[in-house]
Amino acid sequence: MNFSMLGGGGGPGMSTPPTMSQAYGQQPWGGASANYSATSAASASGDLSVGNTKAFAFDELYGITGGFARENVLGEGGFGCVFKGTLGDGKVVAVKQLKGGGGQGEREFQAEVEIISRVHHRHLVSLVGYCIAEDHRLLVYDYVSNNTLHHHLHGRGRPVMDWPTRVKIAAGSARGLAYLHEDCHPRIIHRDIKSSNILLDDQFEAQVADFGLARLAENDVTHISTRVMGTFGYLAPEYASTGKLTEKSDVFSFGVVLLELITGRKPVDSSRPLGDESLVEWSRPLLNRAIETQEFDELVDVRLEGNFDDVEMFRVIEATAACIRHSAARRPKMGQIVRVLDDSLTDVDLSNGVQPGKSQMFNVANTADIRQFQRMAFGSQDFSSDYSQSRPSIGSSRRDF
Repeated sequence: MNFSMLGGGGGPGMSTPPTMSQAYGQQPWGGASANYSATSAASASGDLSVGNTKAFAFDELYGITGGFARENVLGEGGFGCVFKGTLGDGKVVAVKQLKGGGGQGEREFQAEVEIISRVHHRHLVSLVGYCIAEDHRLLVYDYVSNNTLHHHLHGRGRPVMDWPTRVKIAAGSARGLAYLHEDCHPRIIHRDIKSSNILLDDQFEAQVADFGLARLAENDVTHISTRVMGTFGYLAPEYASTGKLTEKSDVFSFGVVLLELITGRKPVDSSRPLGDESLVEWSRPLLNRAIETQEFDELVDVRLEGNFDDVEMFRVIEATAACIRHSAARRPKMGQIVRVLDDSLTDVDLSNGVQPGKSQMFNVANTADIRQFQRMAFGSQDFSSDYSQSRPSIGSSRRDF
C-alpha cells in the first residue's frame, strides 16, 4: 500500500492514540504483547477472526467514496485501489478495494484483516474495519495525510528530508517491526518491508503498513517455506533463491530502507551505470570503507550537504551493514537495531559471530544466487501489493520465480 492515506496503520496519523501499554511496553520498541490464534479460519461468507473490528456495509463504503469515484483515488496497485472517504461521524478514512476474482487477493484480504485487527502499536497501521459483500472485499483504515517515505525520498520536486527526520523515521519503523517479530505470539513476518509501506504522519512519525503478504510463525518454527513474493531490491537473497522465510528476511529488507535513508537512492535504478543498478550491491564496498575510515562522503546522500552528526551516521551505517549480511543467521534482530537507532550512548553488539575482516557482508556479488537475483530484479521490479501514486502500473501482477 502506498498512500498518503492509510493512517493509524497506514501512516500519517489521524489514528486513535494508543494506550500507554500499547505505545510504551517493557520492550524498547513499545507495544502490548499480542496473542492470537494462527489458525483462525476465513471464508467467503465472512467467517473471519477479527476481534472487535467493525464490519461495514458495502452501501456505506460505496456512498462515502462517491461510488468509488476516480477523483477520490489515493493510490492504486495490482490488487485494487485506495479511496478517500468520510464516515458519518466525520472521521476521514481510506478504503482499500481489492480486485475480485483472484485467490491470492482473497488470501491477502484474510491475512491483512486477521493480523492487523489483533496488533496494536503506535508504529503499525490501524484497521478501522472491513467489508465482505458477495465478491467485494474492502478494508477501511484511518486516513493518512502525509504520504509515504518513498514519496518524500524519491518523489519529484520534493524538498530534501533532513537527517534527524530520516533517523526518526528509521527508529519508528524499526520499533513497529521489532514488535511484530518479538512481542507477538505467534511471531509476524511482514514480508514486504519497503519505503512505500512506511507511512508518515504530519510529524513524520512512521507507521508500517500493508500486511497482505504477512505470515505467522509459531515460536518453535525456524522458517516458513513459501512462494516468493515481495519487491525486487528488498528481497533477502536466501528468500529470493529458496523461498525460506524468517524474521531475518524482514531485517534484510529493513536494511535496504536504511540504505535509502542514507543514500537517497532507490533500491533498483536501471538508469544507473551497469553494475550499479542494485543499491545493495553498489553500497557494500562503500559501507565497508565508511566503517573502516569513518569517512562518509561517497556513500551519504549529497543533498544533505554534510548536515548530519558523524557519530549518529556511523551507527546507522553499522546497523545497515549488519542488516544486509548475506548470512541470515548473522543478521541482528530488530530489537538490536531499535537500540542502535534509539540511543547513541549505548554500545550495541551487532557482530552476531562475524569477526572483523571475515564478514561475508561485502563479497557476495559474484555468487550464483545474487547474480540470478540481479537479473530478475532489473527486469520487473515490483511484485507486491503496493498501492503507489508514484508507480501505479509497475508490477500489476505477482508471480513466482
